[in-house]
Amino acid sequence: MPQSSFRPLLIAAVIAGAAALAPMTPAQAQSGADSAPAQSQHLAKGRFTVQMKPLSDSGLAGGNAKLGRMSLDKVFEGDLAAVGQGEMLTAMTQTQGSAGYVAIERVTGNLQGRQGSFVLQHSGQMDRGAQSLSIRVVPDSGSGDLIGLQGELKIRIEGGQHFYEFAYTLPDLVR
Repeated sequence: MPQSSFRPLLIAAVIAGAAALAPMTPAQAQSGADSAPAQSQHLAKGRFTVQMKPLSDSGLAGGNAKLGRMSLDKVFEGDLAAVGQGEMLTAMTQTQGSAGYVAIERVTGNLQGRQGSFVLQHSGQMDRGAQSLSIRVVPDSGSGDLIGLQGELKIRIEGGQHFYEFAYTLPDLVR
């Protein structure tokens, strides 16, 4: 992007940021406190199966990395009884133990008695065997009884089986 077209975006971002930091009047502060729903902390645990299938070879194998694209199909069991479907982009390097991936996955089902769907955003990296992984709920992606869902999912693999721990918050239901 040329510097001249970047500058208006930067100025707009600074103005928006300054407006967000502007002090609230007492009336604004009070109305915000009253309208925020109560949040409950939860932990869901279980296991899942995953099937990944290549969707295409990007043809971008130049340099030191080969790029790929795969489908994700998961079945979650336990506190989260659901199916997950999504797509993953990968970069495999020539260095053993170094790679990266990003993925978007829609999860639909029942989370500890609440029905709906939400989207998970994955970002994973291996740096010569050292792993880092972040799987978080996309803000405002929840539907049905899962509107307002926030959280992070951790994965553990033992003996070839996949396990999850999903720490999340959810607005309390008014019944």
